[in-house]
Amino acid sequence: MPNSQGLIPKRMVIYARDIENITGRSERTARLMLQRIRETFGKNQGQFISVSEFCQYTGLKEEEVNRFLLY
Repeated sequence: MPNSQGLIPKRMVIYARDIENITGRSERTARLMLQRIRETFGKNQGQFISVSEFCQYTGLKEEEVNRFLLY
């Protein structure tokens, strides 16, 4: 759906690669973190983790995390 102001909306979902960039940890550690976040929020394997859920889990601010996300 086109945005009338031409702005690109921020991404809602966080991936292992994003966690690697944010934390400096390995891919394996990032995937384990995603798994733990899913367990914490009662999600099934394959369900997405939102940036908001990641921030709740880690205690990081969304504004800071959004600067590291690859679009």
